[in-house]
Amino acid sequence: MERFSFNQATAKHWPLEDVVAGCVDAGVPGIGLWREPVQEYGLAKAATLVRDAGLAVTSLCRGGFFTADGWRDENRRAIEEAATLGTSVLVLVSGGLPEGSRDVDGARRMVADAIAELAPEAAAAGVTLAIEPLHPMFCSDRCVVATLGQALDIAEQFEPGTVGVVVDAYHVWWDDTVYQQIARAGARIAAYQVADWITPLPEGVLLGRGLPGDGCVELRRLREAVDAAGYTGPVEVEVFNAEVWARPGRAVLDASVAGYLRHVV
Repeated sequence: MERFSFNQATAKHWPLEDVVAGCVDAGVPGIGLWREPVQEYGLAKAATLVRDAGLAVTSLCRGGFFTADGWRDENRRAIEEAATLGTSVLVLVSGGLPEGSRDVDGARRMVADAIAELAPEAAAAGVTLAIEPLHPMFCSDRCVVATLGQALDIAEQFEPGTVGVVVDAYHVWWDDTVYQQIARAGARIAAYQVADWITPLPEGVLLGRGLPGDGCVELRRLREAVDAAGYTGPVEVEVFNAEVWARPGRAVLDASVAGYLRHVV
């Protein structure tokens, strides 16, 4: 359990105070936070709440969306929020194609250029910009960085502590080069997140993640690979699923812990 982290998005409708209390009661040492509920609760208040509870903030989601208007100011705020919350990991979801564009290569160059612009500010704040590749089905609207290899092609232009990558099992399990890329990533692995792949996918596909053990992903094999690459950090359960969200928050937390212990550890 010393590496387990519960991403608050897994129990989306559980208020932040209750998530924190539930994690403490269950002996969970880490929590992954999202910017929107933190902002709703109050940034400084949230930082105090988590710190006083003794929880480590393992990541903040999310920065990125570099192909959208206003990305500079939004990502600068995200870096400041991560530093205030005491996490060194700001997860970046890079953004899809610009409106009306079909130039996916150009969009990936825009992502690299944006990260280069933000990297000095992130380094000064002690925050790692963690590029998360998303499954290719999200390439048009959410993330043009679709493989771990593509994420590393960008990250390797910077110091490992400044720009890293997220290995999210849900998004990378299908890639026949993923184990080579995990070994390549080494010290650049800033986070390992787990969710399972279940079928059939729901309409809209975004909410198709399952709790660990509910699908077909080799979660333990991926965890062993990131460990072998030198990663010793948290293992964060992050699930988007309407049926899961409909359950009581504590039941979701308990199921996440059980799935983690059985299928990831």
